[in-house]
Amino acid sequence: MSLAEELGLEAEWHMAFAEVERMLGGRVVAAERQARWRPAWFLDVDCDGEIRRVYFRGDRGVGAIAFYKLEYEFRVLQVLEAHGIPVPHVYGYCEEPMGIVMAAVEGRENLGSEQDPALRAATLDHYIELLLEMHRIDVAAFEAVGLRRPRSAEEIGLADLDIWEKGFRNQKQTPEPLIEFGLQWLRANVPTHRTAVTFCAGDSGQFLFDRGRVTAVVDLELAFLGDPMADLGALRSRDISEPLGDLSHAMRRYAELSGEPIDVPAMNYHTVRFALDTPLAVAPLCAAAPPGLNYVQYLGWNLVYGRLPIEGIAEIEGVELERPTLPEVASTGGPTPHDVLVRALESECGDSYEVDTALRLAQYAREIDRRGARVEAEDLEEASALVGRRLSSWSEADAELEKLVARDWRGRQAELLGYFYRRTLRQEALLHPAMRELQDVEFQQIRL
Repeated sequence: MSLAEELGLEAEWHMAFAEVERMLGGRVVAAERQARWRPAWFLDVDCDGEIRRVYFRGDRGVGAIAFYKLEYEFRVLQVLEAHGIPVPHVYGYCEEPMGIVMAAVEGRENLGSEQDPALRAATLDHYIELLLEMHRIDVAAFEAVGLRRPRSAEEIGLADLDIWEKGFRNQKQTPEPLIEFGLQWLRANVPTHRTAVTFCAGDSGQFLFDRGRVTAVVDLELAFLGDPMADLGALRSRDISEPLGDLSHAMRRYAELSGEPIDVPAMNYHTVRFALDTPLAVAPLCAAAPPGLNYVQYLGWNLVYGRLPIEGIAEIEGVELERPTLPEVASTGGPTPHDVLVRALESECGDSYEVDTALRLAQYAREIDRRGARVEAEDLEEASALVGRRLSSWSEADAELEKLVARDWRGRQAELLGYFYRRTLRQEALLHPAMRELQDVEFQQIRL
């Protein structure tokens, strides 16, 4: 009997474990499922008495809008490994179920967990060195495995925005005024003065580390060929969920090593562009959540990464943003059904990803019950003044605001930026108890 059968796993994992055994010429003797939003496993494989620890990185899973295929990342990892970049060694690609079979690498994730400031700074310096090494690899090596080279200054500036927008429009469920505003601004402000084309990690700042050194660069599924400033801009997004340290220092370090000054306008543009990618991907899922989706996690991504481009545009355009006032939680005089449900799930949570997902949903529902109506009413008062007529719901406001954006986003830019900023903060307040790593995040200001 195979280990997958002993563990009572679904049929797809029987196939996955068997494919791992075929690739390595051994037998899976231990398996630990990683508790996260995408399917992934740590596997111990006995190869003639030698235990090899393997990581099976599965497809994005339920409801994901996959703009890049997982096999694409597999090919990127092969090129980077061939050029001496520390990435996990890849054994092969599994077709069914989709997954990359790679060596498990020692080290931990999230640099914010490093308690020693000196080691934290040294690790970030090492990552910047590796990022520059990746940028220096001849792009022909990546073209050979299917990455497309941009052919004009405008294509370099837009990076892969067309891919993300196309995916969004194919899946769009409801009016999305903030996203439509962001897209309008990005297309009206494309930097067309940049000519350098390099490999870009895409979702930069993801790595494993140990004792002040990066042990592996990971999660390269969004890699593309484009402006290296795109990777520097993307670091600000990564920093809000996995704090990286002093990004101003990191960018000065990059400039020192590369011998070229940071193009601040281009970096700021790519900060906005990359941050908007997350709402482009997850907003349709939040509007019509499929079964099995970690709804609160996706909603948190949608809100926080919707706020970053608004803040970035306001910074570029010189618009001052004001935070909203928020109603306090009203006293109920005793436990509500939501309180009872939250306590019950808290007692059962432990290490269960599924129970934690349910707990977060219950925490969000409790906060909506406590003050959701008052938060929505205050927000609708502001939205009504903006569009010039009385609005009765957030969904009605979305429809009217999207029309306003299409009609006059330039003329109303400052008002729209201010409103979208306050609205995201109001909605984040309702999600606050369940936001985990995204709770109260602020975006680093870059000082060069």
